[in-house]
Amino acid sequence: METTIFYYTGTGNSLWTARMLAARLGSSVPVSITGFRGTLDAGGERALGLVFPVYIWGVPAPVIRFVDSHRMPRDAYVFAGAVNAGQVSNTLVQLERILKHQGVRLAAGFGIKMPSNYIPWGGPGPEETRRRLFKQAEEKIAGIASAISRRQPLPVEKGPLWQRILFTAMYRMSFNKVPEMDKGFWVDDKCDRCGICAQICPAENITLKGDGPLWNHRCHQCFACLQWCPKEAVQYGRKTPAYERYHHPDIRLKDMLNDPAR
Repeated sequence: METTIFYYTGTGNSLWTARMLAARLGSSVPVSITGFRGTLDAGGERALGLVFPVYIWGVPAPVIRFVDSHRMPRDAYVFAGAVNAGQVSNTLVQLERILKHQGVRLAAGFGIKMPSNYIPWGGPGPEETRRRLFKQAEEKIAGIASAISRRQPLPVEKGPLWQRILFTAMYRMSFNKVPEMDKGFWVDDKCDRCGICAQICPAENITLKGDGPLWNHRCHQCFACLQWCPKEAVQYGRKTPAYERYHHPDIRLKDMLNDPAR
């Protein structure tokens, strides 16, 4: 039975995860949620996956909008992979509840730990640590693919109780403020107005003016604009000029720009 994997990504971790799953399952090429314009009811696909990063310890707004606007077939085996830097928290429980309102069961939900791309809190960590995380993620993905291929129902993964209480509260307080958190972006004098930041933004939040990029308060906080800038000219706050940039080493800029929404 066919499996379709929808993904949302900013710096490539979730795209890589979706590709790895698709390769293990022998399914079609993963589909970006930001570029998807079809429906999910044609033919009643039997297995549907959602792969996305954890943002502020919860489900990113674009993923919520995708789920709300594309009803999953009720008889489908629906699974999810929440890519995170070590704290999946209540994210998959939240998604489970969102789907339940549609009468859809989240059959399985997995947390997948990867290097952090939230640069305001520092860089992605040492190269050795990153390689170890990639290897562990690949091994876990193999197990996930095995469970999916058997259509095995599994409890969703979640963080400890204290984390789910504290971080869920922080997510709720922050959620409506995210679009305007782009006030912290700026460019230094290395900016050559190449336009990559505007092209890579999944929210179409950046326009180019005579003196450089302008952020328009529709931000997702994915940091694609900063992490993919070829000159490392895009900054956020005061500390990022000193921090190493990151995107998944197996994902190229052309992979990201191949998304029809970019």
